[in-house]
Amino acid sequence: MNHHLRPHPTGPVVLEVTPATAGWRYLHFRLIALAPGQTYRHPGDGCEVALTPLRGTVDVLVGQMSYQLRREDVFTHRPQVLYAPPGEDILITARRACELALGGAPAAGKYPPRLFGPEEMRYELRGGGPALRQVNHILAAPLPAERLILYEAYVPGGAWSGWPPHCHDGYAGSPYLEEVYYYRFHPRYGFGIHRNYRRDEAFDEIFTVRHGEAVLVTKGFHPTAAAPGATMYFLNYLAGELYDEARSTPPVDDPDFVWMKQDWEGGRMPLPVPYQG
Repeated sequence: MNHHLRPHPTGPVVLEVTPATAGWRYLHFRLIALAPGQTYRHPGDGCEVALTPLRGTVDVLVGQMSYQLRREDVFTHRPQVLYAPPGEDILITARRACELALGGAPAAGKYPPRLFGPEEMRYELRGGGPALRQVNHILAAPLPAERLILYEAYVPGGAWSGWPPHCHDGYAGSPYLEEVYYYRFHPRYGFGIHRNYRRDEAFDEIFTVRHGEAVLVTKGFHPTAAAPGATMYFLNYLAGELYDEARSTPPVDDPDFVWMKQDWEGGRMPLPVPYQG
């Protein structure tokens, strides 16, 4: 099972994750790239769906309702997110060359279609010191969905995210959530490090991630770091056992590092190292 995904050279489906390919139960994810005038159809099924534009302009039909999504670039504009309930056919038509993420999870159909604007989305500066980053809550409680949870994060070069490391795989009573990390960098030659690990078993994955790649979090704690010289962006799609308002349930932090929430600069060695002859 490959947990590090690289984009296909031709579209329109550049990346794809299904429960069958990931070995999990809930989460679907696709990265779609369209040329001007090109269309993509997503048939209605038993999943709610969230579309997040990364660049370009598209017209979207959800059943009989029409919407327009646009974004110049993830590094200059916060997103819109279009939510579609299960059973609704989705037709996407590109006005300009575009890339957008499309993810889904099983749902009952509790909520109607809705276009969320950036003014509705909470954002925060999280962490501090070498772990300072911005997190946008682009489809997280209290914004309504059944199982889907979406975040974006911006990590300056040399900084860490997902810190202290946290998990949501049932360990220590944490909620069970499946997750996809989709990465972009500015400049594009940037890269980062993504680690998935467990404390209680011999499970440890480390990936070097580059622009346009994705990593699956099937279990474990999962911190990430941006190499100096480029800003790292990632888009998270999550889904699992949490439902509706319970989607705000926090994960569980690695007890070795949870103390850093009270002292982000703690443990840093002062330089230069003193010399004693």
